[in-house]
Amino acid sequence: MATAGKAIKCKAAVCWGPKQPLSIEEIEVAPPKAHEVRIKIVATGVCRSDDHVLSGAIDVKYPVILGHEAAGVVESVGEGVTNMQPGDKVIPLFIPQCGKCRCCLNPESNLCYKNDIGKYSGVLLDGTTRFTCKGKPVYNLASTSTFTEYTVVDDICVAKIHKDAPLDKVCLIGCGFSTGYGSALNTAKVKPGSTCAVFGLGGVGLSVIIGCKVAGASRIIGIDINPDKFAKAKEFGATECINPKDYDRPIHEVLAEMTGGGVDYAFEVIGNPGVMTSALLSSHFGCGKAVLIGVAPSSATITFDPLLILTGRVLTGALFGGWKSKDDVPKLVCDYMNKKFDFDGLITHKLPLEKINEAFDLLHKGESIRTVLCL
Repeated sequence: MATAGKAIKCKAAVCWGPKQPLSIEEIEVAPPKAHEVRIKIVATGVCRSDDHVLSGAIDVKYPVILGHEAAGVVESVGEGVTNMQPGDKVIPLFIPQCGKCRCCLNPESNLCYKNDIGKYSGVLLDGTTRFTCKGKPVYNLASTSTFTEYTVVDDICVAKIHKDAPLDKVCLIGCGFSTGYGSALNTAKVKPGSTCAVFGLGGVGLSVIIGCKVAGASRIIGIDINPDKFAKAKEFGATECINPKDYDRPIHEVLAEMTGGGVDYAFEVIGNPGVMTSALLSSHFGCGKAVLIGVAPSSATITFDPLLILTGRVLTGALFGGWKSKDDVPKLVCDYMNKKFDFDGLITHKLPLEKINEAFDLLHKGESIRTVLCL
């Protein structure tokens, strides 16, 4: 392409600091270095984790370009990149897969030593960023940064996908859908005929419900304080929904009464430490499993009675639903195209990049499940 090897000027939504609206700016995106890929972003979802950075709940370096759930087309590649070329459709990966570290080589793990979750260094693997705005460096988020017309990622942080994939839909496989769906199938390993409880009915929670249904759960209980979400949850497979505000006792007691002592699998998809404990309490002693999916504030801690674990419950967590990113994302895209599952209903709004703050307003008001920004 004509732009290969040159810096590209484009539009991006820059976060200059916490609790500030995103600002649409002209930025400069440097060409990829060795083992890097520059991507033209076509569509990117607005995820609650991005909102946690905006609110200051997650500590990162500013200014930063947020966004981590996207799909696009390769514009150019750096030296040493052999498995993709300009024109390929791709999904950036906030969980890399180097294929060489202990976690990558372990079939039971999907993390990679080179991930930036929790560290939030804000740079690529060589320790620098490819973004500048007004003469200042702008940091990355979680190895991706997709609220921009162009981004640069390390080649272990991008997956080539089917050439016919609809990018404005499969972008959700970059985070929200895969995270929820995989947490049911890979992490919890939901069994046919089981009972599940899903705390939080946003895009990820609904994706958990899809996974539980595909796995054959006979009872899927959706839990949220916003009853407007119940109809959509039932559309995706929830058998019933409850609002904790409708009861004068703890929600885990309500669930125990409903299920004969507790559920087989409980999923926390909010990022609230108190709800995480409720999920653990709602799982049946001796055999229940609670899966933590929601991203909590950087300062959060959980406190609970060790007897809850000693008596046989399992507490675990999952990033990206347990999928090995480079290996599994292309397969998930093909599964979507082959109609193994349908998540189109998760996308409630489509907006241009210039209306990104409106997308976050919809999220705050509970009026959207997923807003996709089309660049």
